[in-house]
Amino acid sequence: MGHAIAVALFLHLLGVAVWVGGMIFAHFCLRPALEDLSPQLRLPLIESVFGRFFNWVGVSVIVILLTGGFLLMQSGGEHATWQLHAMAGLGVLMMLIFGHIRFAVFPRIRRAVQAQKWPDGARAVGTVRRLVVINLVLGIVTIGVAVLARGF
Repeated sequence: MGHAIAVALFLHLLGVAVWVGGMIFAHFCLRPALEDLSPQLRLPLIESVFGRFFNWVGVSVIVILLTGGFLLMQSGGEHATWQLHAMAGLGVLMMLIFGHIRFAVFPRIRRAVQAQKWPDGARAVGTVRRLVVINLVLGIVTIGVAVLARGF
């Protein structure tokens, strides 16, 4: 394996670890821990946490996209295996869902917190939760496809 490919693979996997690991933390650790808080405490905390997390995911998405494209080209481009094309397609779908969360849904949470409209914020958080679950499943499937692409 060439040096550039090894570096690209490392950065790619690091981006995946940040994104998928962050979704696991948010869904299975943070969300249940916040359930007992009142909306007045919970929603500003969620806004703060996700504001930071989404910045990390944004960087991860860029890294994953660039390194994934590079690795795909190194693996034959359009002639690469179906597993690599499946990973690319699932990754792009995940990125589109993230873009919707970050640029359409998350601003609703921000506005609700600023205006102290707790029911509006709770609805937007529910939408984020559902979309994160979808992306988490897609991420796990993508990791599974990546393992299959490596062979046994």
